Amino acid sequence: MSQLEEVDGIILSVRNHRENDRLVKIFTNRFGKRMFFVKGTRKPNSKLKSAILPFTKAQYIADIRESGLCFLRDAKEVHHYSSMQKDIFLNAYATYVLGLADAALEDGIVDPTLFHKIEMTLTDIDEGYDPEIMLNIFEVQLLPYFGVAPELRGCVACGTTEGIFDYSSSYGGLLCQKDWHLDVHRYHATPRAIHFLRIFSRIDLEQLGEIKVKEETKTELRRLLDMIYDESVGIKLKSKSFIDQMHTWGDMLLPKKKPIE
Repeated sequence: MSQLEEVDGIILSVRNHRENDRLVKIFTNRFGKRMFFVKGTRKPNSKLKSAILPFTKAQYIADIRESGLCFLRDAKEVHHYSSMQKDIFLNAYATYVLGLADAALEDGIVDPTLFHKIEMTLTDIDEGYDPEIMLNIFEVQLLPYFGVAPELRGCVACGTTEGIFDYSSSYGGLLCQKDWHLDVHRYHATPRAIHFLRIFSRIDLEQLGEIKVKEETKTELRRLLDMIYDESVGIKLKSKSFIDQMHTWGDMLLPKKKPIE
């Protein structure tokens, strides 16, 4: 059984299938992630060729099936995230965002909230906001999807919400300074990194204001989130490895960024 539906969707991945066809994974707002068979899109005159490019959002008309492949019929209001299609650095950040979203949710699970987070994150990166910060916000807010819900409102042990904190994977969240003795293996993160970790966990992407983060703090944030993901999530995507390599190339090769306003 199938039904013809019109859905908003964001391209997650594209791969060739047979001689002229493609298999396209799309995150839809109404039916979750689905794999679509798209016939003839490797031909030069395919009307859907542009609509299934990486880093594309559109309204898709498709046969949605409960099991097996769905079939893409048409598309309208096609929007390309053009900056990340052209820029290798932005491409890497966006690819990691999409890869995390794909890993975080089973196919077919409907989650309009996550769809919106992906959409807003890609839009902000494409419009020139700092991709490192946008990625960090996305990483923090995606943790619950991996079954990791760290306590970032205050100290896990005593509940205080003010003061200096550090992160403890053993306790699943923050420990205030007077409770640091409870975990000698706490992360020893800087107060500045913890400060932004707490902000990022609750920030509304719709109301994103100006965020200015020094380069050394961004390095600390990257280290902190890498530790959380390595210990608590346990996935390492190729796109993340590429981003890590980019940071070894030197600042001269990194793209210019503008602050989030």
